[in-house]
Amino acid sequence: MDSPGYEALPRGRHHLTREQVVASQRERLLQGITEVVAEKGYLRTSVADVIKRARVSRETFYEHFADKQACFLTAFEEGAELLLAMVEKAAGPEGDPALTRLERTLAAYLEGLADDPAGARTFLLEVYAVGPAAAARRFQIQQRFVALINGLLREDDRWLRLPDPEFASRIVVGGVAALVTGKVAEGDHGGLPALAEPIMAHVRSLIDPAG
Repeated sequence: MDSPGYEALPRGRHHLTREQVVASQRERLLQGITEVVAEKGYLRTSVADVIKRARVSRETFYEHFADKQACFLTAFEEGAELLLAMVEKAAGPEGDPALTRLERTLAAYLEGLADDPAGARTFLLEVYAVGPAAAARRFQIQQRFVALINGLLREDDRWLRLPDPEFASRIVVGGVAALVTGKVAEGDHGGLPALAEPIMAHVRSLIDPAG
């Protein structure tokens, strides 16, 4: 099934520069593999599926990527960078309370995944089918989320009183990842934002057990 939003680049004379054409082709391939993998699964997705969805030639595909895995890993990394940038921006000014900043960050993360069901399924579930290279990169991305969350929570003195604040941050991020992956596996993308409230309640219980 062709994506209705994809239109082939104009043939013959046009006003696009070579750089614009190349950038458009690359973006379409990255979006194409994200969508097709979400629909068919990584193992059942072929290069032919991707170029059909992106509406480019096989030659064009191999001008950009060595193989299907290289295309997937690029899409994964660029998608993760966009999500990280979005949640970092959502945190707001450093002078705001740590828990307020965390709540904004968490809301942006959950809403970002809810708004992109194909990306969520591809990068949270199908990434495991790609192999060790993808698993390693997913772990690296998760460590960056740990650093982000730990940096936010360390602004609250109560978090620093925990036996091991960084380990606690890893537990929080790991728990969020498990909850989110479960929702995506069930196809309940719309239910992702609702996870924010119980997650925040748990974090508050860690820093203020009597609260």
